[in-house]
Amino acid sequence: MTTRPAVQTATYTIDAAHSSVEFAVKHMMVASTRGRFTDLEGSIHLDEADPTRSSVEAVIRTASVNTGVEFRDNDLRSDNFFDADRYPEIRFRSTSVEPGKDDRWLVHGDLTIRDVTRPVTLDTELEGRGTGFQGEDRIGFTATTSIDRKEFGLNYNAVLETGGFVVGDRVRITLTIEAVHQP
Repeated sequence: MTTRPAVQTATYTIDAAHSSVEFAVKHMMVASTRGRFTDLEGSIHLDEADPTRSSVEAVIRTASVNTGVEFRDNDLRSDNFFDADRYPEIRFRSTSVEPGKDDRWLVHGDLTIRDVTRPVTLDTELEGRGTGFQGEDRIGFTATTSIDRKEFGLNYNAVLETGGFVVGDRVRITLTIEAVHQP
């Protein structure tokens, strides 16, 4: 890729083949279990002259959850967790963007899981921009947040004999997004 000058106002489509949505949650209070969703889409309206006028919308298909363990993935798709048959999508829609320092932004928005919508803030960093092999403008971001899964109706758990729970409440989420300019 070659470097291209910034476009002042543009709409970008998320390139799912070069993007990821990953999560980590404590298992048995000992270590984090990680997973990802492999089916996502969305758009970014970027106003670099006034970032507060930027916006993001994204959809993640819950059935695409993948932790590398088939039994666990099937459990996550079941009504114990995402209930992918009843709630096939996780949605995010930004409500405001707050510019930060050094190519960082706070993207505030509404996250919907299992038809429960709660506000979240994505700590977002511009990773880079360039021209793709077909001459298209591409831009990349990394965003992180943390949620309490129980606030979204993801309540399933089991008590350990030694105290504590099998699944932690706090879920760390990392989005690595590459998007393509839509002329």
